[in-house]
Amino acid sequence: MTDTPPKTRLATDLVHAGRIRSNLDENAEALFLTSGFTYESAELAEAVFANQIPHYQYSRFSNPTVTMLEQRLAKIEGAEVCRCTATGMAAVSAAVLCGLKSGQRVVAARALFGSCHWIVSTLLPQYGIEAVFVEGSNMDEWRAALSQPTALVLIETPSNPMLDIVDLREVAALTHAAGGIVVMDNVFATPLLQKPLELGADVVVYSTTKHIEGQGRVLGGAVLGSKQWMEEVFQPYFRNTGPAMSPFNAWVTLKGLETLVLRVNAQSASAEAIANFLETQPKVKRALYPTLASHPQRALAMSQMSGGGTLVTFELEGGKDAAFKFMNAMRIITISNNLGDTKSLATHPATTTHMRIGAEERAKLGISDGVIRLSVGLEDVQDLIEDITRSLAAI
Repeated sequence: MTDTPPKTRLATDLVHAGRIRSNLDENAEALFLTSGFTYESAELAEAVFANQIPHYQYSRFSNPTVTMLEQRLAKIEGAEVCRCTATGMAAVSAAVLCGLKSGQRVVAARALFGSCHWIVSTLLPQYGIEAVFVEGSNMDEWRAALSQPTALVLIETPSNPMLDIVDLREVAALTHAAGGIVVMDNVFATPLLQKPLELGADVVVYSTTKHIEGQGRVLGGAVLGSKQWMEEVFQPYFRNTGPAMSPFNAWVTLKGLETLVLRVNAQSASAEAIANFLETQPKVKRALYPTLASHPQRALAMSQMSGGGTLVTFELEGGKDAAFKFMNAMRIITISNNLGDTKSLATHPATTTHMRIGAEERAKLGISDGVIRLSVGLEDVQDLIEDITRSLAAI
């Protein structure tokens, strides 16, 4: 009689899902630091390469430690298949490029992370692929852009750094009618607070460097989607171009996943408290956070997300000078271009993450020189508020 595993909930899946034990019966996930694998016979090697027998071949294709992470991420995302990559941008670029051909058309929300914006605006046209940007919150622009055949749509919601919200259900319906697929960057919401596949997305990408690993140690990315798309479209690209995650990074990320619920829930609660505090400060021109009543898309955000997330964006009166004085006065929060860490991090997007998209494009996105993106960590929230208060006083 087969021992059917019990149906388990999220917190349990984050600890146990996808576990592979060796014959040594280790408790912690094993770290398989090997580039290649061996075969008992030449006949076995031939059968493996002919896809007749499942067997690990080469860690660029797959590795047991990476497999555990992929299976765990697929379980918590609700995806059929996950493949992990070396970085978040490797995940985005692979998911976008793997199925496109010259002469096709891509539509993207204008509000994208700087490197994602570059892929659409600069790289795709070099390959003869038409690239169209739309204002993510403007459904009229989406309808116009998707009124003609489109191969792929790329969005992130909430967006980096202005926390703009895209109506994923409606955009997905329009995309599918135009013959394309939706690739969704879900980094800000995490797999805990938003389920893009349930909202109509076809492919979900993550920088696992952020909340999933969550402690600022290693880089990584993930691409999740249907078994058919993975096997027919993504896997040939992945196998032959080699953006694979290292076993060590996968092992560290598996350890990070175990505490994802605890971290994200605590960080989100602190982020909401900080956002509410920032709204009361006279030197703050505006504070942006999905659950704030002042957020122009709050209703849409709450129809797609189960919480506001760990990021708060705010704009200071006084532009770059005020922003730099604020950041240089911080004593607990540190300056970094990363996010999703256990440590609170502040970023000035106009001079770092979104510098290369240019002043004109930043203006369209509302990224002024006074904007600061705050990734809220696990410090005591009152200590963070006091640090923000001191820093505001320095302006």
